[in-house]
Amino acid sequence: MKKIRTIIVDDESLARRGLKLRLQAFEDIEIIEECTNGREALKAIEEHSPDLVFLDIQMPGIDGFGVVKKIQADTMPLVVFVTAFNQYAIEAFEIHAVDYVLKPIEEERLTIAVERVRQHLQQSESENHKQRLMDLITNITGQSPAEINDLLSAGQLPEQGYPEKIAIKDRGETTLVPSKDISWIEAAGDYMCIHANDQVHVLRSTMKNLEAKLNPQNFQRIHRSTIVNLERIEKVCSHINGEYYLILDSGSRLKMSRSYRDKIKHII
Repeated sequence: MKKIRTIIVDDESLARRGLKLRLQAFEDIEIIEECTNGREALKAIEEHSPDLVFLDIQMPGIDGFGVVKKIQADTMPLVVFVTAFNQYAIEAFEIHAVDYVLKPIEEERLTIAVERVRQHLQQSESENHKQRLMDLITNITGQSPAEINDLLSAGQLPEQGYPEKIAIKDRGETTLVPSKDISWIEAAGDYMCIHANDQVHVLRSTMKNLEAKLNPQNFQRIHRSTIVNLERIEKVCSHINGEYYLILDSGSRLKMSRSYRDKIKHII
């Protein structure tokens, strides 16, 4: 049985403990971490890429809705909101929650929520099979899924190529930023901050979509939320905990996650 890797987020310890005990009744639910606030949740989601998050709405600092809005769209887990206030139900579903469970949680209602999660995961597996193949081709060729679909329909194989410039639209204007001028890119929710020639351009996109437009011989992901131009790296500094920091020619200092270290091991 495939485990559903799950994170519980709630600022109340009793609420976390109660939900964890109830979830033990489901063999396929695996609790991988518990978080007490929104910041911990964002860090845990980034680190573990869970399948499912049980997310409290009312929390100090970043609330449940704020957590969802800060997660990259292409790394978004399934979300079941857990809260004592039913007035949030409409807004919860507007941001695509799988379900909405009121406190105190009833076992029957939790069972329904878990079953909905299972159905979403099964449906996602079948529906996303072609999408995963298209993403693979996109990463290799640099062409959009729509372009690839047109070429496949015409019986043509896409040729590998990457755009020389990235188009950034803002208030009716389009700025063309040469790819070679880009030093690094960081994700901020559903927006990308592109650092090029001492300027920061903001583009509404996902990391996956933007990464597909950049030649992997020059650009590599060094963190879930960071892409770097390899030609702009001047120094590689090791840290005592086994992590690395990259120093760019602009002076920027970027942290590299261990999981991405192998991608640029040839320069370390």
